[in-house]
Amino acid sequence: MRAGGSSGPMGGAGGWGVPAPVAADRAVTGAGSWAAGMGWSQDLFRALCRALSKDVKEQVGTDRFGNKYYCIPEYKNWRGHTVRERRIVEAANKREVDYEVGDIPTEWEAWIRRTRKTPPSMEEILKNEKYREEIKIKSKDFYEKGKLLSKENNEELLAPPVQTQIKGHASAPYFGKEEPSAAPTSTGKTFQPGSWMPQDGKSHNQ
Repeated sequence: MRAGGSSGPMGGAGGWGVPAPVAADRAVTGAGSWAAGMGWSQDLFRALCRALSKDVKEQVGTDRFGNKYYCIPEYKNWRGHTVRERRIVEAANKREVDYEVGDIPTEWEAWIRRTRKTPPSMEEILKNEKYREEIKIKSKDFYEKGKLLSKENNEELLAPPVQTQIKGHASAPYFGKEEPSAAPTSTGKTFQPGSWMPQDGKSHNQ
């Protein structure tokens, strides 16, 4: 070994007694261990958050399609920030991107959109569906009756006028040939005497 601290076979950039390649390997290994430790900590934090989220998520109901509805109440996170209440639905056979309006009952959709405070019950949903079906049937019957009535009115308007004779009124329409009447008639302004019919001889002699 040389005096004066000059580098020798066992020396290197890192100092006495540790070869340069070994020192470099140790530095890389240390950095990798630190990164691995940070990654493990982040994974643990995410797992803890997921566990906490599962604890606070409460199932509040299920519809007849098999969709499940959950409520995450308002809470404060680890930073002290208030997180607003969340209402979510887990579709039975669809992804969230495949959801369309009408795939869930109207009552549950109103709850998800916060237009109602409390979750609906199955009895309420069935009762409302029955009522809507009755209204639909009544509306259809009303439409059919209105359509039939309109058809009858049109047929009456297209029918030819009936020729009638009304005696005793000046404004009454008169159709057809005028026939003499045995009884006198009056139209208010004119007087029409009845026609004279000769009697037979027997009645005259009596």
